[in-house]
Amino acid sequence: MTKSDLWVELYSNISTTGALTFSSKALVAKMLSHANIADSKIIVELGGGDGSITQGIVDRMSPNAELFVFEINKSFCDSMEKLFPQENVHIINDSAENIHLYLKGKKADYVLSSLPFSLIPLDVKYQILEQSKLALSPNGFFIQICYSYLLKNLFKKHFERVKTSFTLKNLPPAFVMVCN
Repeated sequence: MTKSDLWVELYSNISTTGALTFSSKALVAKMLSHANIADSKIIVELGGGDGSITQGIVDRMSPNAELFVFEINKSFCDSMEKLFPQENVHIINDSAENIHLYLKGKKADYVLSSLPFSLIPLDVKYQILEQSKLALSPNGFFIQICYSYLLKNLFKKHFERVKTSFTLKNLPPAFVMVCN
């Protein structure tokens, strides 16, 4: 899939992608600056999209680590499978509600998400956050990119601590919420 095909897919499915553009390199760097990917064994990404964040994770992770990337858009999954053929990168065409079916009892050091929580139905939103929390190791972190500061209240319902950072170097500017 070409970059222009990815753009068409992004805009034709805006209700599930929830983004005007793909994540900028600056936003990916900001998000990943909150995670020690190099020392992680299990990493989960929710909403793989065009693979921007996935590439940042793969570039930083140990060859012994495993990355589980959840994406509901089949076209994005097909594209990412070609971009990331590594055996330790698992591209999963399924909802983030089903993390537990794929981790099979393993605990993640990080769940990194760019899901459009503002557009997800409330019951599904809660299920994703509950499954994310259950998937994390005791010292694990849930890190979310979002465009509304108000989502902090949602994350506070599921995690004890929520720290926020912000970057202007994305279109639109974005928040990174770090939760544990």
